[in-house]
Amino acid sequence: MKKKLLYISVNSKPETLSSSKTVAREFINKFLEKHEDFEVKEVDLYKEHIPRLKYQYFEDRNCIIKEDAAKQLSEEDQKEVQKIRELCDEFISATMYVIAAPMWSLSFPAPLKEYIDCIVQTNKTILIEKGKKPKGMLDNEYRALVYVQSSGGHLPWILDPVMDKGENYIASIMKTMGIASVQELKVDNTGTTEEERLEAINQAKEKIDGIIDSLQF
Repeated sequence: MKKKLLYISVNSKPETLSSSKTVAREFINKFLEKHEDFEVKEVDLYKEHIPRLKYQYFEDRNCIIKEDAAKQLSEEDQKEVQKIRELCDEFISATMYVIAAPMWSLSFPAPLKEYIDCIVQTNKTILIEKGKKPKGMLDNEYRALVYVQSSGGHLPWILDPVMDKGENYIASIMKTMGIASVQELKVDNTGTTEEERLEAINQAKEKIDGIIDSLQF
């Protein structure tokens, strides 16, 4: 059985017009050249239905209700609960992750946060015990994530922790779930012209081999 690379894209633009998706595709293609034992599953968050979480879906915080309780919900809500389970199980089944997203409002587009809310589940991806810090449950094997982020300008390193909320949040939540390696592949300075965008893409592509070589698969 092949290992799974889960590719999560969050940009409504077609790939040819999206800098983050263009670089992510190049990364995936190069990764597969070196790791033939992987197959790719793609999730486009602008095409995939991502449920919005409602209180009746949970036993308690981040713990989806059990099957018997779900059957008491309306048919529509049962479908939403099942979709949440499927998204979470699909995430757990992968060992390599690539997320492609633009930097929006110092963060990322809203569908990515809605998706993350679905996959952060007690007793599936995290363990929450009273009086203890949350423990990631995805550390049972080596997992890695590469976050491909495009932005129109460039943030000086000293401002990065303050201004780049998207990168910082993704790194924090993924490590909380137990993913060992979280790296960012920035597509900076895409600018206002096609020439500037292509230059930014090419500079990002030059970093791909180094990132792949650093992974421990």
